Amino acid sequence: MKRSILTAAVATGLVWSTAGTARLAAQSGAAAKAATSSAIPRTADGHPDLSGVWWRGADVGGRTASGGSVTAPARGPGGAPAPTFTSLYTPAAAAKAKTLSDKDDPALGCTNTAFGTLNVSLFDVGAVGQIVQTPKFVIMLTETYNSFQIIPIDGRPRRDAVPPSNRGDAIGHWEGDTLVVDKTNFTDTSWIYAEGRVSFHSDALHMVERYRRVDANTLEIEATLEDPKVLTKPWVVPKQTLTLAPFDQIMELACSNETQSLVEGASKQASAK
Repeated sequence: MKRSILTAAVATGLVWSTAGTARLAAQSGAAAKAATSSAIPRTADGHPDLSGVWWRGADVGGRTASGGSVTAPARGPGGAPAPTFTSLYTPAAAAKAKTLSDKDDPALGCTNTAFGTLNVSLFDVGAVGQIVQTPKFVIMLTETYNSFQIIPIDGRPRRDAVPPSNRGDAIGHWEGDTLVVDKTNFTDTSWIYAEGRVSFHSDALHMVERYRRVDANTLEIEATLEDPKVLTKPWVVPKQTLTLAPFDQIMELACSNETQSLVEGASKQASAK
């Protein structure tokens, strides 16, 4: 699963506009001055208010600049590295994965990833997500791909006869101070990750995300993914810890549908050498 072609394309600015990430250097100092109150904001109905712009800061490969948070590498029992999504593939899925590479990544055609409603860790370079909370809905906006998800939280049943989508159909409820988001009805055309990491799933994907505002400036996200068609057992996603950003609106991070042809061209050039 080679990643050099896609990495080169991203590095040279051919894939996505850097409007959002260009902001990081200028605002990392402001992030350090963010309020440090431990009080959790609450809505009129008493639930934690998750509203705000959330990010990991200007972190790359686990190196975090001022104002961002990143969780240490996840470990399983006995200190062993926690399993990845693809390490849980069935033999058939693992065989299929070997036939794919970064150039097959649906993200090159501006298809958003299935995992991560906020998509804050998409490229590990401080991408941003925004939450807008109302009494009936929690709305999650993603700077990458300019996508969104509307999550009912007022006790209504899941919708019937809804076409499948890359992000799935979501419904939420509160368990104490934790927002639990249950997602089903996915297409099989997106991947779990981006950046050329082969991570296809099936239309049987079932995802449960848990959001908890730890204090005024910290949001924790946990998730479990099940996919009986391609996984041998559920994947428990390593916890993500996000920081309240020092700005109150996300920006446009444009994606070009011409990326696929650019990567194919880079592949041909590499093969010719």
